Amino acid sequence: MNASSHLYAVAIGSNRRHGRFGRPSGVVEAAISRLDADFDLFDAAPIILNKAVGGAGRDFANSVALVSSKLEPPAMLAAIKRIEREFGRRPGRRWGERVLDLDLAAWDGGRYRALSLTIPHPRLAERDFVLGPLAAVAPDWRIAGPLSVRHLLSRLGKRRPSR
Repeated sequence: MNASSHLYAVAIGSNRRHGRFGRPSGVVEAAISRLDADFDLFDAAPIILNKAVGGAGRDFANSVALVSSKLEPPAMLAAIKRIEREFGRRPGRRWGERVLDLDLAAWDGGRYRALSLTIPHPRLAERDFVLGPLAAVAPDWRIAGPLSVRHLLSRLGKRRPSR
């Protein structure tokens, strides 16, 4: 990665079949391949399956890809939203089913805030389906000041009641 590149953590999710890629886990695999083709893939977490949140319907397949890009955050957001559309994502309910959901969870530039984008993702510390995969590939990445991904995941686990 050269000095003018940025490292991004891209959260990946799917809970709807795709005509070409099949089940959500296949969609996530295809999205990782696409991110690798469009950017420099540094690493990708194993795909996990988990329950949908907020009435999104079917269960999700999730992962996180670490990619390097010369794009600044607004251009990077536009690029991943274009990939979503190419996979068949259409505007709809906020918590509805989706063939592909890509979010900029974090980047190596620290905090970023604009009208349509906040990095780290505003709810990152509440989402084990992002923190878990991110911890698999970058456990020591400092997301919130001195707190690493590993710390945020540990805190989240302590807040949740045991099942």
